Amino acid sequence: MSEDTPTKSHGRISMRASLQPRDLMEEPRVVRDAWRARVITLVPDAFPGILGMSLTGKALDLGIWALEVIDLRRFGQGKHLNVDDTPAGGGAGMVLRADVLDAALTAAGGGGPRWPVVYLSPRGRPFDQAMARRFAECDGITLLCGRFEGVDQRILDHHGIEEVSLGDFVMTGGEIAAHALMDATVRLLPKVLGNAESTVEESFSNGLLEHPHYTRPAEWMGLTIPPVLTSGNHAEVAKWRRAQSEEVTKVRRPDLWARWMRRS
Repeated sequence: MSEDTPTKSHGRISMRASLQPRDLMEEPRVVRDAWRARVITLVPDAFPGILGMSLTGKALDLGIWALEVIDLRRFGQGKHLNVDDTPAGGGAGMVLRADVLDAALTAAGGGGPRWPVVYLSPRGRPFDQAMARRFAECDGITLLCGRFEGVDQRILDHHGIEEVSLGDFVMTGGEIAAHALMDATVRLLPKVLGNAESTVEESFSNGLLEHPHYTRPAEWMGLTIPPVLTSGNHAEVAKWRRAQSEEVTKVRRPDLWARWMRRS
């Protein structure tokens, strides 16, 4: 890569797309055993994006986790660095080539129980809090962001790549899904959140949606905080919150409620 390759800066964090994975931070800022995310993408400038801000950005700057962005275009074939071709059997759109993706995945490394390789795909298993927790307990993760009509199936089969979906809809690429997956995962890493207990009662952590929240002022637009929350009776507060969680889950997410009832 030439010296005039533009560098994108996010505060003290700098990023430069390269043929090999490259940390967004200087090596001394990455703490030992930091959780690492490697993202293979045709849009390297999309990262770190929102991940470089707020709590995830602070954790990134402190070296609690590290982000490596791998520009798929660098592995393209021929003088035009082609990364895709027409679908076998005909049809609209283009498909990312297996040989190009294999070269990028080989450079990225990963694989195995402690380092999952994930392709963001609408065909995948729905992403949920349990999956985020599993990823956070790993050493790191490699994320493959698709584009166009997707990727050659052979690359998924050959590398045993796990397919993960953000929901029942289709986007132009996997980059936004990768941001969401990393955000949900990074916040579960030790020392990222100031109060680790906040992850215990939030939605999906115990199988239910989270209870409503209130804060000052005590009265706003004629609406008041439920008296139980200002009673000082912690047992009653816990009981109220549990009842609220159950009610909102029952009404808004009957699928979660049915699953919860089967477990109870």
